[in-house]
Amino acid sequence: MSGITQLESVFSALGLETFSSLTLLDADALRDAHVPPFPPDMPALIVGVDAQVFPGVKRALAAVYPDGHPMRVVHADGTVTDADVGLLGQNGQMPAPVALYLPPLEEGASFEAFQEIVAHLRAPDGCPWDRKQTHQTLRPHLLEEAYEALSAMDADDSQAMAEEFGDLLLQIVLNAQIASESGNFAMSDVIKGIHDKIVRRHPHVFGTVHVDGVGEVLQNWEQLKEAERDANGETEKGLLDGVPLSFPALNQSQEYQDRAARVGFDWPEIEGVLDKIAEEIEEVRQAENGEELAAELGDLFFALVNLARWKGVDAESALRGTNARFKKRFAHIEQSARRQGRHLSDLTLDEMEALWQEAKRTEKK
Repeated sequence: MSGITQLESVFSALGLETFSSLTLLDADALRDAHVPPFPPDMPALIVGVDAQVFPGVKRALAAVYPDGHPMRVVHADGTVTDADVGLLGQNGQMPAPVALYLPPLEEGASFEAFQEIVAHLRAPDGCPWDRKQTHQTLRPHLLEEAYEALSAMDADDSQAMAEEFGDLLLQIVLNAQIASESGNFAMSDVIKGIHDKIVRRHPHVFGTVHVDGVGEVLQNWEQLKEAERDANGETEKGLLDGVPLSFPALNQSQEYQDRAARVGFDWPEIEGVLDKIAEEIEEVRQAENGEELAAELGDLFFALVNLARWKGVDAESALRGTNARFKKRFAHIEQSARRQGRHLSDLTLDEMEALWQEAKRTEKK
């Protein structure tokens, strides 16, 4: 009864009489939280804030709400003061106990609101194009959006990343909505599945297992996955079978080698990797026909990917970066030829090489 009385006094102090929605949360639920466990586009009332839970409350709110987001603080004596998330407890002091009232962020700022938008697209009164889509028709769009997200990451463009991650999220939610309509699975199943998998595969974070460094984390990861395969009756499934065949070849190669290394199948020192590259280069030289040459070049690529892995370099990203630099430098040659009123084919190799070096020097400025 005292809790109800406390809520009544808080509601009265805030002047809250009618509202269509409100998240009511005990502050203790935020004690160890890193993000708020409620949709931020709904108003929220957090009660029972004291000195012990306050650091967790501030941390969780700051992860989602901007510093200037307004809020109202209800103090123990029933007085109410206005504040914002950035100023919350800035002086290290917060009278306790208190209640915090947060107005909602702008409409559409929650995952739940996004799910509703996507479901509406698929509804009878939704979009004809979206209603026609299937998992298979969306496949190329998912791949395209993934590559566009990678391009934004390669460019280290934060604004582009935010946009492309949204486009990628749309593909995931749209596919989950299609599955939900057919009764196969719902978005809650997707989220619950990955939630449980993360907890299960991180016993050193969510359990009592101790690991010493990244190497042991990866070894333990493979042991857990092996146990999962056994539990699922997939005893014939190999360590490398989980790597998608649709992966780009460099990604696939590096993932194969990563997984094999986790169980000890690896060179003991990097000198073995370098010797293998030299050996493969010699075998490329000695190839006697096209079939042998293709095989030996494949082995050389594989060995070079292994060197990238040893050096902590993502081979696919490295080659994409080189491709981007080549395109930019070659465009400089083309532009220079046009400025001279010449065709690209009119330039000599020496002239093109000089312009290439000019483009490289420009990059360093």
